[in-house]
Amino acid sequence: MIQFTGSPVSQSFSNNAGILNDPLFFYAIIAVVSIFIFLSFLFILRALLRFKSRQSKAFNRVVLQITVPKEKKSEGTGGQGSQEDRLEQIKEEIGLTETVFAAIAGIKPQGGISSWLRGRNDHTSFEMVMHEGLIYFYVSVPDRMHSFIEQQIHAQYPYAHIEKMSDYNIFSKNSSIVGAYLKSSAPAVFPLKTYKSMEADPLSTILNVLAKVRENNSSAAIQFTVRPANKNWRSKGVSIVREVKKGKKFEDVVSGSKFMKALKIVGQGVGEQVKSPETLQREKDKDHYQLSAMEEEMLKGIEEKISKGGMQATIRLISVSDDESTARLNLDNLINAFSQFNLYRYGASFKAIVPKTQSKLIRDFIYRSFSEKYNMILNTEEMSSLWHLPLHSTEAPNIKWLTGRKAPPPPNIPTEGLLIGFVEYRGQKTNIYMKEADRRRHMYLIGKSGGGKSVFIAKMAVQDIHNGKGVCVVDPHGDLVEYVLSHIPKERADDVIIFDPSDVERPIGLNMLEAKSEDQKDFAVQEMISIFYKLFPPEMIGPMFEHNMRNVMLTLMADLKNPGTVIDIPRMFTDDEYVKKYLAKLKDPVVRAFWEKEMAKTSDFHKSEMLGYLISKVGRFVENEMMRNIMGQQKSGFDFREVMDQNKILLVNLAKGKTGEVNAKLLGLIVVAKLQMAALARADMPEEQRDDFYLYIDEFQNFVTDSISTILSEARKYKLNLIIAHQYMGQLTDDKGRADIRDAVLGNAGTICSARIGPDDAEILAKEFAPTFGSYDLLNAPEYSWYTKMLIDNTASKPFLMQTFPPEEGSTELGSAIKELSRLKFGRDRRIVEAEIMDRTKIGQPESQGNTEAAEASL
Repeated sequence: MIQFTGSPVSQSFSNNAGILNDPLFFYAIIAVVSIFIFLSFLFILRALLRFKSRQSKAFNRVVLQITVPKEKKSEGTGGQGSQEDRLEQIKEEIGLTETVFAAIAGIKPQGGISSWLRGRNDHTSFEMVMHEGLIYFYVSVPDRMHSFIEQQIHAQYPYAHIEKMSDYNIFSKNSSIVGAYLKSSAPAVFPLKTYKSMEADPLSTILNVLAKVRENNSSAAIQFTVRPANKNWRSKGVSIVREVKKGKKFEDVVSGSKFMKALKIVGQGVGEQVKSPETLQREKDKDHYQLSAMEEEMLKGIEEKISKGGMQATIRLISVSDDESTARLNLDNLINAFSQFNLYRYGASFKAIVPKTQSKLIRDFIYRSFSEKYNMILNTEEMSSLWHLPLHSTEAPNIKWLTGRKAPPPPNIPTEGLLIGFVEYRGQKTNIYMKEADRRRHMYLIGKSGGGKSVFIAKMAVQDIHNGKGVCVVDPHGDLVEYVLSHIPKERADDVIIFDPSDVERPIGLNMLEAKSEDQKDFAVQEMISIFYKLFPPEMIGPMFEHNMRNVMLTLMADLKNPGTVIDIPRMFTDDEYVKKYLAKLKDPVVRAFWEKEMAKTSDFHKSEMLGYLISKVGRFVENEMMRNIMGQQKSGFDFREVMDQNKILLVNLAKGKTGEVNAKLLGLIVVAKLQMAALARADMPEEQRDDFYLYIDEFQNFVTDSISTILSEARKYKLNLIIAHQYMGQLTDDKGRADIRDAVLGNAGTICSARIGPDDAEILAKEFAPTFGSYDLLNAPEYSWYTKMLIDNTASKPFLMQTFPPEEGSTELGSAIKELSRLKFGRDRRIVEAEIMDRTKIGQPESQGNTEAAEASL
């Protein structure tokens, strides 16, 4: 008899009841729930930590604005050869940026529990931004990577200017903002089209689209947030290449999930067991696929992509405008500009993703966050195709170019002396000093109007004054003198002499025919004749004018204690008794013969002709009351030799608006000539006792004669140090095109500083600054900056770009007080001066009977 111990249902129930009563099962349930709770907590904590750290990551970053110079393109010869050369040059220049990305891709990706919880912070953002009418290039890096990225950029772009700056803002209160992500439509290992297979710079299309983003207060930005990719991204590419080369179809290898591929393999295995060997061989021959040429090329593309450094990249496009339709149109144009990188079969192409809710995209754009959802793998070649600095051949408008290249300061720059400016190069600020010995070889400044010449001169002159040096400033405008005057310390108030011709109430005497010794007479006469050549065309002077003027002036200088003046010259041809007064002290037999043999035998008619000829040159100073009261005084209001030897401060205000252009030119020429005479007269004292004296001349071409070469070459020995400035070199050539003064300046000036200049001058000075800087740099010098070739320890330094310090506020009250003190000390009452001149020259009084006819004829 068969017995049933129990039914299957009852037995199963009994077994389950046993399992439920088993303590191990209970503990297993608790463990699973605990793990679930722990993982949930961990992921919630991770989300919170990442949200919290996102803001700190954004603020612990450095934003760098990068500008590069726009070099002049060399003219090609045309034809196929030049086109190939141009393409090769484009690829070489883009390759520089690829080297930068290769360095980033080579960084070890962040890992560990901290990175998993808080998120990685090794991403760098490369951006192109159209804002306020200009296209800017930015790089945003974490603080700890700042130096590394900057060094990599400078290594490839030595002349790039990298400026650390506060973040930009393209948004406004009324902005309509629309943005999109770009992602690849193919697996990561499939390549995009790159610059190496294109016929032009791929960035030109994007930049031209950005350049047109201008209407309705529009802006746009393209942001590439990249970070090093883990090495395992290449395994997919290796697998695809290996399988296809075995004979499998591209579609079969690439498409399908891993589960379906596994199921297919199992099915194939079962089918092979029931098929005959002949059938299997026929199917194998049938399935063996022959690759096309294009597929072979795509395999090569995959291999090339995985052979280079890889980066994960999040690409964001942002369009901003006051008009919503304009913002959307600009975004569409930007998206379309990226279609040039698409490879539509067996390659990657971009697809745009425009989120319905834009707030997260905008927030991530501002924080420069890396998106784990919207990212793709790009290698260094692809990334450099999408973002690189503008090339020399880039013709897209509205790019923010570097106005002029920079170079490091010389390593042996002095650490003391005259502070003339500073150099900011690659984050380092270096003050530029000049030693006193090097300043004796003179300084030459050239730059267009508004380039900062007057401020540069003023800063140096004020330093010299504060250092107790002797200084003379010749200013054709007046503002420079006023600035210097307002910065003079009160302890040097007694040293100041202000020569201002427009102060007609207390004129200061300036007699060019005043000499301290017999040796100075010839120099003074020659300079005076040179001055007339400077004031009048050469054909209006001639040898007879020189002959007569030289003898007359030497006669007037016969009495060293009471010399005549230029104002006395007309009377010398109308009053014989006046001539006899000077002949009594005349020692030069040649000059005496001029009067006793030449002039004595000249008829009154010819004398009158001679007088008219001379008065036509001298009369403008005799007839002008202001000039007559200055040049008609026998004794100058101050001693130029004393000014130099006792370190006085001479400020010459020749403002053309008050003095008149011709008058200002004449007085400036006389002042410079008198200083040169005083300097050469220092030969009577030992060199070690000669104090340095600094002569600053703005628009110096108006106040120097051909003897400037003598000052530049010889006055150094007598420690008359020149700082001369003007606008363009055409001012240094005469009517016949001779450039003697220009050659003398360039040949003798030890230190040359060039602000922004014109093309003709750039061509000349480029030879001085080569090979560091070229004519393009000189044409585009930044504002208030100077390309400088400085003398250091009597040796020319390597050129560099120097910035000058801005002007500082001075004391106008103290300046006014010093001006009043100077006019009282060195000026004379106008009425006394006029009376003396009238008495000596007999201007306005009847002539002697013997000379009445000559006087009438001259009139």
